[in-house]
Amino acid sequence: MEYDFQNAFISGGERVAAWSDVLDDINVFPVADGDTGRNLIISLTPLRQLNKDTENTINRLLISARGNSGNIASRFFSGFLLADSFETLPGAAKLGRDRAWQAVHNPVTGTMLTVFDALAEFLKKNNIENKKEYVVKIINHLEKATLSTNKLLPKLKQAGVVDSGALGIFIYLDGFFNSLIGRNNEFRPINEIFKDFLKISSSFNEEIEAGYCVDTVVRFDDNTRENISKLSECGSSVVVIEHKDYLKVHLHTDNREDAKRKIESIGKVLNWSEDNIDNQIKEFKRKNTQKLIHIMTDAAGSVTREDSQNLGFTLLDSYITAGDKSLPETHFPRLELYKSMRDGLKVSTSQASTFERHQYYQRILAQYQKVLYLCVGSVFTGNYEVVMNWKERNDPDDRLMVIDTTAASGRLGIAVIATARYSNKANDLDSVIEFAKGAINLCEEYIFLDRLKYLAAGGRLSKTNAFFGDAFNVKPIVCPTAEGAKKVGAVRNQEGQLKFALDKIEKSLNKDSAPLIMLEYTDNRSWVNDVVGKKIKKLLPSSEIILQPLSLTTGVHTGPGTWAMAFLPEF
Repeated sequence: MEYDFQNAFISGGERVAAWSDVLDDINVFPVADGDTGRNLIISLTPLRQLNKDTENTINRLLISARGNSGNIASRFFSGFLLADSFETLPGAAKLGRDRAWQAVHNPVTGTMLTVFDALAEFLKKNNIENKKEYVVKIINHLEKATLSTNKLLPKLKQAGVVDSGALGIFIYLDGFFNSLIGRNNEFRPINEIFKDFLKISSSFNEEIEAGYCVDTVVRFDDNTRENISKLSECGSSVVVIEHKDYLKVHLHTDNREDAKRKIESIGKVLNWSEDNIDNQIKEFKRKNTQKLIHIMTDAAGSVTREDSQNLGFTLLDSYITAGDKSLPETHFPRLELYKSMRDGLKVSTSQASTFERHQYYQRILAQYQKVLYLCVGSVFTGNYEVVMNWKERNDPDDRLMVIDTTAASGRLGIAVIATARYSNKANDLDSVIEFAKGAINLCEEYIFLDRLKYLAAGGRLSKTNAFFGDAFNVKPIVCPTAEGAKKVGAVRNQEGQLKFALDKIEKSLNKDSAPLIMLEYTDNRSWVNDVVGKKIKKLLPSSEIILQPLSLTTGVHTGPGTWAMAFLPEF
């Protein structure tokens, strides 16, 4: 595959990632569970590794696909990824469109299928004379197809939005085609194009729907092929993708046990994931808006997607790779990662591309008048330099305010959570900025490592030192600072770690005060909560203790068994 097409396929996925929160906000079909953006990110992330092998990427897309949107999109890309020139685009688009329609048990118009139809139709009927003019016409045609979804599906019309899956594909193709002609920074903001269809009507009300959204991968053989047709009886919103000797199945069911038995009758279940639809609908109904200023931060700060939804801030992910699986860090299954590390699988972290980060900045300023970016410390990543370079060229009105927090993991996370809480009730912009600076200056964090070998694997410690450290059962204690991570102590066991933590709290915090304390865990949640949490609460009865997963960016370097404590004094 030529570089320009390879790069365009990747750019489309990165543009979807930047706008994924908006897709979640308008996701009402087939149920209002607010997960289209999440599902498309997870499903399309394998495109980041397209430079390795197209066929392998297609396999990973099918296996990784989540939800209605992700499974249908992955089937489309199994055909569309075969395009390697403008001349092969029509055939690839038609093949992808046909496969997507065939994968859905009860396909309906008014979804991303409508956008696939529009793309295949346009490419078939129109010849290329001038590539730039051609791309403009394609995008205009796809824009109209996306807008039409509001009229094609009564539920969308009632909610006053376009279909989120269709919008996701439009965003992807907008990025793809503009990248092909070298226009990587000339996108019209999505909220400008679809401004009247990106907010759910206040009159819309989704009924609670019991059941589960299931995604599974099954290995089957010819002896069980006749049972595949029975999958339509397992639930609703059924998507079945057959690829080699695998089946990728997505469905909604109110009886997951019965559905699993029927699926197991077809072949060996290799992967099974499920979401509670009832809970997702309830979460989707919760509204969190910030009137004064919007907070943005990096997921390296031990904050979760749930935190961002509850407090109304935006997260920028780094990427975690374990073997041939790569996902944004807030979407990578935590326990799976730590098990892989214990099993010796090679894991690594990487930043989002500069293009993807730029797309986030553009999106956030298109949505909000004022934004405060609490950026992970510049000593840890290059994010601060990237955003400041972008801001110099694209933010003449200084609407995006950036603070180099000098922090990561829990120290960054606790400052972000405290600032987001404050900003949601503040009535003065300057006071929010001053609060954020004060929180950053006051908060402290201590990270307690279980093994040294993971630091060595990441190149942060010699393997010899790691070997002798582990052999003598040395458990270092690290403190992230503006100058980087510094070793501040070492103990022999968990009891020593706990004593160190309690001593620090007793010396640093007034026992009658009400500090905010964050306890971070890896694969040791119960111990951190039941032992550490209770000891600290007994020592500081008025403290607020929040339990958080340690940022996977940090976890990859420190390893399973690590835990951490961050605290912010009352001020």
